[in-house]
Amino acid sequence: MSNQITTAFVQQYKANVEFLLQQKGSVMRPYVRNETQNAEFQFYDRIGATAAVEVLTRHADTPLIETPHDRRRCHLRDFDWADLIDRKDRIRLLIDPTSPYAQNAAFALGRSLDDVIIENMFGTAYTGKTGSTSTTFPAGQQIAVNYAETGSATTGLIIDKLRNARQKLIAAQNDKSEPRYIAISAIQMTDLLANSLIQNVDTSEIKALVHGEVPYYMGFKFIECERLLTDGSSHRRLPCWVHSGMLLAMGAEIQAEIGPRRDKRNSTQVYSAASFGAVRMEEEKMIEIKCDEP
Repeated sequence: MSNQITTAFVQQYKANVEFLLQQKGSVMRPYVRNETQNAEFQFYDRIGATAAVEVLTRHADTPLIETPHDRRRCHLRDFDWADLIDRKDRIRLLIDPTSPYAQNAAFALGRSLDDVIIENMFGTAYTGKTGSTSTTFPAGQQIAVNYAETGSATTGLIIDKLRNARQKLIAAQNDKSEPRYIAISAIQMTDLLANSLIQNVDTSEIKALVHGEVPYYMGFKFIECERLLTDGSSHRRLPCWVHSGMLLAMGAEIQAEIGPRRDKRNSTQVYSAASFGAVRMEEEKMIEIKCDEP
């Protein structure tokens, strides 16, 4: 039960509830591959590239090309949220708090969903027939915090790092028509807004100076998120990926139940739960850019 609900008791004639500052749900979900999963573990099969054989003689035997098979394992995880509203609290309130409580629960579960996606972008992926082989994120897919093509290194988010990330994704044969994304924090957006190259782009298209944001640049869509991970050196780990490179599996969508708790003197319980998991589908579809934050 929330012990702080008494702060909303009727003292003034005001009948609305305001949510304190928070990320209101998931911001990452629209930018990953979404699937439905009906088991605790599910495998997503993949096939690798093959090479054709040139025909050099007449009536030769037909070559048999063995197609490599691989799979990724996705693990569903369960999350829930609950709070109680006493009968006496509802009598003293001008509002019915059950709906705001349910909405607040959905916000919390949406943030957990983002945490699972972000955690598995650089986390260990499990492969093999039984999902027992671990695949760590390779150093070759990382761009160092002090990377710079020319001149002195700058540890924030600079254009050189974006160019290198794009080069790595395209060189790995990722489809150029597939959407590419990069998740950044507010500090990296500030880095971009201060960059003269960004400022010189036609503001009618980028609108960086008008709206204080850079939605697209160099083929990347920028997603602002303050839940990105840091490494052991406190460097922010920015994920760059193509849409198919990250999979979100939903076992159960966010659902809310509101009803009386007989064991709590008929207090109203707001309960919300969801099941989901995420997995990186291929290392070459994901790049990590490391940035220092002052």
